[in-house]
Amino acid sequence: MVRTYGFLSTYPPTQCGLATFTASLLRHLTAVTPGSTGRVVRVLTEPDHEPVAIAGTPMVHQMTPGGVEAAAEALNRCDVVVVQHEYGIYAGRDGEDVLGVLARLRVPVIVVLHTVLTTPTPGQRQVLEEVVGHADAVVTMSKAARQRLVDGYAVERPDEVVVIPHGALSVRPPAHTSPADRPMILTWGLLGRGKGIEWGISALGALRDLKPRYLVAGQTHPKVLAHEGETYRRNLRNRAAAFGVTDLVEFDPTYREVAALAELVGQADVVLLPYDSSEQVTSGVLVEALAAAKPVVATEFPHAVELLADGAGLLVPHRDPAAITAALRRVLTEPELATGMSDRSANLAPALSWSAVANRYRRLAERLLAARVVVTT
Repeated sequence: MVRTYGFLSTYPPTQCGLATFTASLLRHLTAVTPGSTGRVVRVLTEPDHEPVAIAGTPMVHQMTPGGVEAAAEALNRCDVVVVQHEYGIYAGRDGEDVLGVLARLRVPVIVVLHTVLTTPTPGQRQVLEEVVGHADAVVTMSKAARQRLVDGYAVERPDEVVVIPHGALSVRPPAHTSPADRPMILTWGLLGRGKGIEWGISALGALRDLKPRYLVAGQTHPKVLAHEGETYRRNLRNRAAAFGVTDLVEFDPTYREVAALAELVGQADVVLLPYDSSEQVTSGVLVEALAAAKPVVATEFPHAVELLADGAGLLVPHRDPAAITAALRRVLTEPELATGMSDRSANLAPALSWSAVANRYRRLAERLLAARVVVTT
């Protein structure tokens, strides 16, 4: 059935994970229901006077601090609304502005949680519990996030908390083209403290005999750039020099669209995710690496523990360069291991494609709309 889907989120040209996620979900959700459209309320810290020209998105509104009424008015013209929740994107104490929008919505609401903290502050807990309370359905992108939410927060309707995975690139990477004598280790995504790239750099020296090429691809996160510039990237360069591995590390700050990113991922021999956080219950990069059938070495953050359990990758302790070295060496020197990891990743890929994910959101939306009809009649 033709629908108008509303979205409350950051959105391109903003460069962040939520913006990319929302643009991809909107594009594929409207594609699986031909004739459907999207209406985006783009969350901003201040008005953006540059026009937004995104293909397939005819209606884009802006929500700046305090603009809850206008945001709700725009979203109430939709059939169903998808609200992205992440700490730090909404104004007010602990992002409480989002509550003003949710309280004014009269259509079914799906809230997507990108972070569920183990030990939130009292304010963070209160806001998240109220966000969940306003939702007709809540989506987490991993079982770990769902369990953490249901066990650790006041959730009145646990049955309305569902797991739908993060979507992955719809463009399948080309065949591996990396030169055999320079295996590529790839880390990509917006740069900032907590990515753990320093531990990957520290692990390289013991791999020198393999002549690896460690490519760190991605721009510095805009919020990080605004507050501290390129300090983190400079620190990483200095670390590479201090460990004598400057010749093994490359930094590429290029922003890549879907097809170009797929081509880059296709060149990798292994994807390294050395994240510091033990809280991370959602990683779009991890999902995209698996969808591309790439072997993964990752620290033991919850989403990695969940998705790599069947052998699609190797898990290492946080901040442990020696363990990273050992895991990378295994992937790069044991062809059968690497092939087996790729095969297991390929088995996961169909369920992670954006079209499959969008279909699950469509079915969820239709269920909520049908429930509203039953109630009103």
